[in-house]
Amino acid sequence: MNGTLSAGAILALPRIIDILVTDDTLSVDLEDGRTISVPIAWYPRLAHGTPEERAHFQISGAGYGIHWPELDEDIGVEGLVLGKKSTESPASFERWLQRRRREE
Repeated sequence: MNGTLSAGAILALPRIIDILVTDDTLSVDLEDGRTISVPIAWYPRLAHGTPEERAHFQISGAGYGIHWPELDEDIGVEGLVLGKKSTESPASFERWLQRRRREE
């Protein structure tokens, strides 16, 4: 075996079982016993959300994602496991911020 995955190999991702969002960290407990913690700054919408908005989430996608309805933010377990930051463009984020300001 040469150390590469075959075309038929599937990476089994663990499901999310619990989430904690603080002012600076997103921590996700996984069904395999791991806890992944990443800086909240990786996800600007979470960073700009209120504590109440960050606390109102739904585990989605059969346990493979997290959705924050008020923030229109979705984060998948795959991205967390791989250490991927938000890929939202600065222009898209700025439009979102402007909409938030108008709604306040």
